[in-house]
Order: sequence, then C-alpha cells, then structure tokens
Amino acid sequence: MTKLLEGKNAIVYGAGGGLGGGIARTFAREGARVFLAGRTRSTLEATAKDITAAGGSADVAVVDALDETAVDRHVRDVVAAAGSVDVSINLITRGDVQGIPIVDMTTDDLLRATVTGLTTNFVTARAAGRQMVEQGSGVILHLNSASGAGAHPGMGSTGPADAAVESLMRYLAAELGPQGIRVCGIWTAGVTDTLTVDKLSEVDDGQEWDPQAVEAMIAGMSVLRRAPRLADVVEVAAFLASDRASGVTGTMANATAGLVLR
Repeated sequence: MTKLLEGKNAIVYGAGGGLGGGIARTFAREGARVFLAGRTRSTLEATAKDITAAGGSADVAVVDALDETAVDRHVRDVVAAAGSVDVSINLITRGDVQGIPIVDMTTDDLLRATVTGLTTNFVTARAAGRQMVEQGSGVILHLNSASGAGAHPGMGSTGPADAAVESLMRYLAAELGPQGIRVCGIWTAGVTDTLTVDKLSEVDDGQEWDPQAVEAMIAGMSVLRRAPRLADVVEVAAFLASDRASGVTGTMANATAGLVLR
C-alpha cells in the first residue's frame, strides 16, 4: 500500500519539540523526506535519530524562523537537495502568556505571541509559498490551541494570537489556491503527551502545575471525555499534508477531542 506522503519533501519548523517531533516522525513514517528546522541542534538531532533508526530520511538545519534571510536560504537549500518543497508546517513556540487577566497584562506580554506567531508563520509560509507557486502545488500547515475561535477567560495572549494566525491562513489559502496550493490549520487544545511542568510554566508560572490534573481538567471539559493525544494530532497533520485531502483548504481541522465544537 502506498504511504500517504510517499515522495514528498516536508519542512517541519520546531521539529525538536513534542508536537514537532511527533509530526516529523509521522511524516517520515508515511514516506516523506523530512527537513527538521529549529534553533536547538541537539533536540533536532534527537528527532532525526529516531527517524533514521526507523528507516526514514531526515535532514537537520539550525534555523531561526524569525530570521527571513535564514528561512529563505534554508528553503533554497531544501530545493537544491530534494528538488521541491511539498509540505511546510510551522510549530514554532510563540511565547504565550496565560493566567493573567488581560487588564493586568503588559503590552509586551499581550502582543508577543501575536507578533511572533504572525511573523514566523508569515516568513515560513512566504518562503514555501513562493517555491510552491513555481511547482504548482504544495501544502502549508500550522497548529494552534483553538482559543481564537471563542473567548476563554485566563487564556491571556493565546486567543488573539490564534485568531491572527488563523486569519493569515485563510488569506493565504485564498491567494495561493489558484496556484494549486492548500493552506490549513489544526486545532489541538492541550495535547497531553506534550504537557510537562516546564512547558506549562512557560505560559503561566503563577501556580504549581500538575500535568495529570491538567489532563483530567481537559478531559472533563471535552465531549469525548478525554484530552487530545499526540497520536490524534499527528495523524490529522499527515492526512492534511497528503493528496487524500486535496479538496481541503482555508480551514481548521478540529483535533481537540471535542473540547471545541465548531
């Protein structure tokens, strides 16, 4: 049976993280040659080691997704090595701040996630999109927590950032669609396999975190009575990146286990 992404070349920004690494491994399992990009070589190489040990193909590059020149150069390097960029997915950390009432936040805390999220998604999508226009095909993906779809007290800067990046996604889909390029996103909410005390504290350091308690809270709020899992998200990403999703663009796939109903 043909693998979902056989013959595809995929760039995964943030491939050293929990979500990024999981998606990179799944893309490779489905036949893609994956190009792992991020700021920390050691975590990227750990992901690459897993991929090659499983018989996949992975290349590592230290790339700051906020650096336009570096991103453009990396895309050129990928094309020189592989001939095309078929999939580009952005999972870069934005610096979200949660747990603080909006009226008590500093301007920098509120804007950081939006500015970083918009910048990295724009820079990476633009670089991939220009190449994909030449090819006449390609898929550009991103993830967010679904907080932009409604109003959730305590989510701080996450909601505005999610909404801004989703808007960018729709505009890109409208402009790039006639050239055969699809642009989509995935709602993930809290993916339990990736929730660690350190990661939770990065967005809200005002309390003592218990990942198991957070998972139970998310499960209690979701229609399926469980929190989203890494396996749920990576399989959706692989499908969206594949030709089997050729009619899907300009929308968010809901992998929240029913935490969000929309």
